[in-house]
Amino acid sequence: MAAQHDREQAVVISPLGLEGTLGLPGVRPKGVVIFAHGSGSSRFSPRNTYVAVALRQAGLATLLFDLLTESEAADRANVFDIPLLADRLVAATEWARQFDRIRSLPIGYFGASTGAAAALVAAARKGGDIAAVVSRGGRPDLAGAALVDVRAPTLLIVGGADIDVLALNRSALGRLRCEARLETVPGATHLFEEPGTLESVVKLAREWFLGHLATAA
Repeated sequence: MAAQHDREQAVVISPLGLEGTLGLPGVRPKGVVIFAHGSGSSRFSPRNTYVAVALRQAGLATLLFDLLTESEAADRANVFDIPLLADRLVAATEWARQFDRIRSLPIGYFGASTGAAAALVAAARKGGDIAAVVSRGGRPDLAGAALVDVRAPTLLIVGGADIDVLALNRSALGRLRCEARLETVPGATHLFEEPGTLESVVKLAREWFLGHLATAA
């Protein structure tokens, strides 16, 4: 359940016409976290929504938006087009820099699954404008050559029982040249459906964002 004074409003990321939800905490925001959902998901992702509520309770604004239009999402190739998804995240970042309530705030990215790759590619493109990146069950390997250009402090969170993805994250960690850390959540599988595992994600993400966005501010 959202904190009592949370405010959510529907927004449209122009000029692309992508629909989103901007959430503002009841206090002056310390930063804004832009979410990049995984394949087959949307701005209504229940796991991302859960994380967003917790971040707002910690004093951070959140922006969840659809990376693709409805017609684009019907083409499965677009769902896995990391450069295209990164383009959309960059566009959302530039939109946020023009939106009065959040324009001056430090920006972080929270990416899940393929969205994590898009977040890392976008962070590489935006350079110092991105203060932190958190990946949940992500595929940072899909960011390819962009990994070495990421400057934002990056936290990779992976389920301890998500064996294949854990191996991919360990490999990607070795290619990152920024401040980076890999955290495993014991017993968690790819979707963090096990009791208490998503709460562990929230705790790790909250600490990472609060520490790095505050420094950027």
